[in-house]
Amino acid sequence: MLCIDNTYTDAYFNLASEEYLLKNFSEDIFMLWQNEPSVIVGKYQNVLAEINLDFVEKNNIKVVRRFSGGGTVFHDPGNLNLTFIENNRNVNFDRFTERIIDILSKLGIHAESDARRAININGLKISGSAQCVHKDRVMFHATLLFSSDLSSLITTLKSDPKQLENKQDNRVYVKSVKSPVTNILEHLDKPLDITFFKKYIMNYFLNENPDNKGYKLNENDISAIRTLEKNKYANPEWNFHGNYSPLNPPRGTSVEQRIINKSVSTPPLGEVGRGQ
Repeated sequence: MLCIDNTYTDAYFNLASEEYLLKNFSEDIFMLWQNEPSVIVGKYQNVLAEINLDFVEKNNIKVVRRFSGGGTVFHDPGNLNLTFIENNRNVNFDRFTERIIDILSKLGIHAESDARRAININGLKISGSAQCVHKDRVMFHATLLFSSDLSSLITTLKSDPKQLENKQDNRVYVKSVKSPVTNILEHLDKPLDITFFKKYIMNYFLNENPDNKGYKLNENDISAIRTLEKNKYANPEWNFHGNYSPLNPPRGTSVEQRIINKSVSTPPLGEVGRGQ
């Protein structure tokens, strides 16, 4: 397995890197990464139903639609993201959450997963996950709230019903499942910083198998990811699916025309995501 310590923090780039690795590598991959403040929307969601648009715009929080389904999540430097990509050999997605729980147990934290593969401490959510299938490859990714700004998280993900008023849209969307949250840091016997926690996780997977090794994105990788970022993940059409922000309308259109009706969008077989 290739283990990638991704030091980029741009949400557009990082979401593009996931799709690039999924579609262009044959090896099993583990990638550990962080984002600057951003909100990551599931592939089949209505942005206006999931986020506090006013708060997002005032705080310059990027909105990015990911390649997998599931619910909307908030990222900031206090959150770690774990991405697993493997060839599809009757994959057991529960195996990924079990390994994350094992990492936490070695730090003295008792955590449990639920039916949606969320990970909780004493009933409070610290991790959400989603997955998708592309041809013979599968991707599973999860968040880990370590020291996130929970106030910003809650505010960002509290949408205003007025955002949907007079918006005619016949598409079918997946709704997020809201859960109370907590940070891992609050449950440690001895305080750790996130840099140590990140290294601890990376070493766990590097040492999990003798064949596992580190991999650094090279110039060709970065160039291809940048192209995908520009064409898709930094593109408002992909991120908002027609539900444009008044402060970020698509080029050549007026604010009044920012809602673009399309055909019903339902998850195709093989790309159904579990709610983050």
